[in-house]
Amino acid sequence: MQPKVADQQQGWGDTTGELNRTYYAGLYKEELLDNILPFWVNFSKDEKHGGFYTCLNRDGSIFDTDKFMWLQGREVWCFSHMFNKIAPRQEWLDMALHGAAFMEKYGRDEKGNWYFSLNEQGKPLVQAYNIFSDCFAAMGFAALDKAAPSDRFKEIAVTTFDNILHRQDNWKGIYNKAYPGTRALKGFSLPMILCNLSLEMEHLLGANRVAEFIPTVLHEVMEVFYQPDKKLIVENVYANGTFSDSFEGRLVNPGHGIEAMWFIMDLAKRVNNPTLLRKACDIMLNTLEYGWDKEFGGILYFRDILGHPPQQLEWDQKLWWVHVEALIALAKGYTYTGDQRCAAWFKKVHDYTWKHFRDPEHGEWFGYLNRQGEILLPLKGGKWKGCFHVPRALYQVYSTFSF
Repeated sequence: MQPKVADQQQGWGDTTGELNRTYYAGLYKEELLDNILPFWVNFSKDEKHGGFYTCLNRDGSIFDTDKFMWLQGREVWCFSHMFNKIAPRQEWLDMALHGAAFMEKYGRDEKGNWYFSLNEQGKPLVQAYNIFSDCFAAMGFAALDKAAPSDRFKEIAVTTFDNILHRQDNWKGIYNKAYPGTRALKGFSLPMILCNLSLEMEHLLGANRVAEFIPTVLHEVMEVFYQPDKKLIVENVYANGTFSDSFEGRLVNPGHGIEAMWFIMDLAKRVNNPTLLRKACDIMLNTLEYGWDKEFGGILYFRDILGHPPQQLEWDQKLWWVHVEALIALAKGYTYTGDQRCAAWFKKVHDYTWKHFRDPEHGEWFGYLNRQGEILLPLKGGKWKGCFHVPRALYQVYSTFSF
């Protein structure tokens, strides 16, 4: 399937310079329904052992059979979400139920924590050190409960969410490598995900509990990790919320900051706070400008907020999820505020993303590029890339532009 972007001006209005939202809505919806979702339906389902394969070559063939719980939960969420939001297609519900059955049978330890990975048959490989397995299990079962209401799905989602909150201050527990007391840091990833997860689970948690939860999350994201002097979000701060002049404390992940801002924009819409909405949009645009590679194009993976060399050797790679999350944030920023900077940036990021990540010969998109925009790995899924960011982004952009 060839993209409908050969005429690069087609998505722009004729006289106003504004985005043709109807054009982009149709383009993104078609890509989702005709390319991305069929790829995962056709290639990821393990009919023999249950669950999903995510380590898929360019053509969908399997190159590794390990199963990662956070990607299992993400795929359950994806197909449940599409069933709930687009159309009640039986094949989507079947996919979600298939993954959930495997997760329920094999995915947790005796304390209810979700393992990081299992082998093909469901035997644990890596302990439950990573709370993001729990986050996406909760999200997956909550979405599945909307598609196929079940007391069992509700119980799994809610108890997992409660366990996340119980563990959040020391979520690695005995698996934490940091020596206690010397440099106590807390990370941005969990508060960021909780912004979105709380809304995803509102039908189970109740509007009052979510409303009580929102101010704490907003404070963490917009006041603790946000550095107003640089107008950027850092990945780690001291436990008391102050800046740490260290490798970890200076780390900026532009993709995380941009993704978090569309979560915040959705929350701002929910609570009818135009000031918060404007602030989130501005932070998103500042982060995108900061993270954009002026020489080769695309968004850099990591930067040091003080301009020092980052410790991550992959700092200059271009990753799929960073770019598609930026497209969501820009679509929401433009639709919610009318800011023309969002329109210009959306066109720029769209052109780069569809040119470099989209595979015109096989389904799904590539995940990893070098700084020059060349494909580093031909895989379509692996330990970190699964059925989540691309389909979610395509859905979010088309639904936002259809608003």
